Amino acid sequence: MTQNGPSASLQAGASDYGVMLSTAPSREEAAKIAKLLIDEKLAACVQLLPIESFYFWEGKTQNETETLLLIKTRTTLFDRAIARIKEAHSYTVPEIVATPFSAGLPAYLNWIDEVTGG
Repeated sequence: MTQNGPSASLQAGASDYGVMLSTAPSREEAAKIAKLLIDEKLAACVQLLPIESFYFWEGKTQNETETLLLIKTRTTLFDRAIARIKEAHSYTVPEIVATPFSAGLPAYLNWIDEVTGG
């Protein structure tokens, strides 16, 4: 980034790419989901992070350790990836949210295309 704004090397079409977030109750389940998303070319990269979640469920506040999945993909794959995560997930109502990028390094975005068949 330059002092006055983003560098010219950031791609204008970055909104064709995005990140999805999901959580799993264990690293093992998160790794299983990550592998199937990569193997099925629904994502170019999935990062797993240990987290602690607080949420309201079944009438009370819950506190659990979980694994967060950061899933980088094309926005055109969001619906297919959501369906696949839901199918593989053990939670009744898993967290699965997605948002497009507002900017990105062209080489990285091109790599997402290459990996996911875009």
